[in-house]
Amino acid sequence: MIKIEKDKFLIDGKLTYSNVPNVNPDALGRLLNLRTVQATFEDENPETRSMWRYPDGTEYDPERQTNEFIAHLPEYKKYGVIGFTINFQGGVPVAKVTNRQKWINTAFEEDGSVKPKYADRIRRVIEAAGKNGMIPIVGFFYFGQDHRLRDEEVVKQAVINAVEFLKKLNNKNLLIEINNESDIFYDHEILQPLRVHELIRLAREIGEGVFLISTSFGGGTIPPDSVIEEADFILMHGNGQSQERIREMVKIVRKKTNKPIVFNEDSASIGNLEAAFEKGASWGYYEGGKSNYWDGFQSPPTNWAINTDTKKAFFNKVAELIGIGRLL
Repeated sequence: MIKIEKDKFLIDGKLTYSNVPNVNPDALGRLLNLRTVQATFEDENPETRSMWRYPDGTEYDPERQTNEFIAHLPEYKKYGVIGFTINFQGGVPVAKVTNRQKWINTAFEEDGSVKPKYADRIRRVIEAAGKNGMIPIVGFFYFGQDHRLRDEEVVKQAVINAVEFLKKLNNKNLLIEINNESDIFYDHEILQPLRVHELIRLAREIGEGVFLISTSFGGGTIPPDSVIEEADFILMHGNGQSQERIREMVKIVRKKTNKPIVFNEDSASIGNLEAAFEKGASWGYYEGGKSNYWDGFQSPPTNWAINTDTKKAFFNKVAELIGIGRLL
């Protein structure tokens, strides 16, 4: 199980990265991570499904998307990237952020039950993470898709169903993120900043102490005190922020709590990675891409390889910071 000791993460009783020869002591207990929320993406809307074709014209295949992601996990781990974010409702698969998205990408039925095929892809990703000694940050809701759940009671039921699903998995070394950026475009009030802590509490009750739970906010936003108090660890996003603002965000939160701070979405900025690491926080790489099966780690169909200079720069910097050294 994953535990927390002050501001550090332990997996199976050992600080993260403690098994790395010549590890940088500053890396111990950190969670350097990657935003890969579309690892299980599937669009059920026939009107938009053609947007995700492969460059050769092949129809988008959710199984291929998931299988190719799983195949690259050992490569990520080799560089010291041991965390990644997935989501039951994926993420924005295009450059423009929008509410009430036309594509239908959700593991939840309208009544909050979990779709078996979608759930199986999530299961395979989490089990593969366990085999590679990695830690998934598993999100439940994403803005633009939450309106597909009928009402607030269904949202609560979806949380219950998702946690119960996770409890049945062989690998429970994971973190839970209730929703991505709760301050952006959510229809249901309980998923918004003033009440989302209620769902953290509900997930903890259903999880019976098995999982560590939090939720995230938009770039530059400091979580409200209700979330800082209720969450087991603090999730923040650095999108659009300068290095100095990243340092300032960590400083502000540090005055409120000694819990681990994890940026699980920012940008491809090596400077922001260095700023977060310098201040004792974990950091997550985010590059959307253009659905071209080449750049980025989000827009489907996604090329999960470390195949561009931008991706290589991130992985090499993580390897340096951890003490592994450059590999590319």
